[in-house]
Amino acid sequence: MLIPIGSDHAGYETKQILINYLESLGHEVKDYGCFSDQSIDYPDYAHPVAEHVESSPGSLGILLCGSGNGISMTANKHQSIRCALCWTNEIAELARLHNDANIIALPARFISSEEAKEMVNTFLTTAFEGGRHATRVAKISC
Repeated sequence: MLIPIGSDHAGYETKQILINYLESLGHEVKDYGCFSDQSIDYPDYAHPVAEHVESSPGSLGILLCGSGNGISMTANKHQSIRCALCWTNEIAELARLHNDANIIALPARFISSEEAKEMVNTFLTTAFEGGRHATRVAKISC
């Protein structure tokens, strides 16, 4: 699976750890930046990941910033993106299972790298349940 990933400066270190983790699992990763821990603007990295997911139906992306809020808000401006801010493994699972989220946003300043790996693995391996949830997801877009 080709996985697009992006972060701001606060998420840079965890992003690098996740890239190594994903590659060790055999995934190909497209790193949209940022490329250092120097202060930058998160929308510059959220939009390319969201555009990648939009143009590749069925793909899943990963975003990180300090709180996860700004980067997920930016991604969710894209019509076909359902970016879920996750801070526990159970929420990551439910984001896919019930909400068919196609991007996970992680709050890098509030989770460990091990928690990030666990949530990403769960997010990537959990399928959308469909059924009654599909009706709800269909109502998200206006």
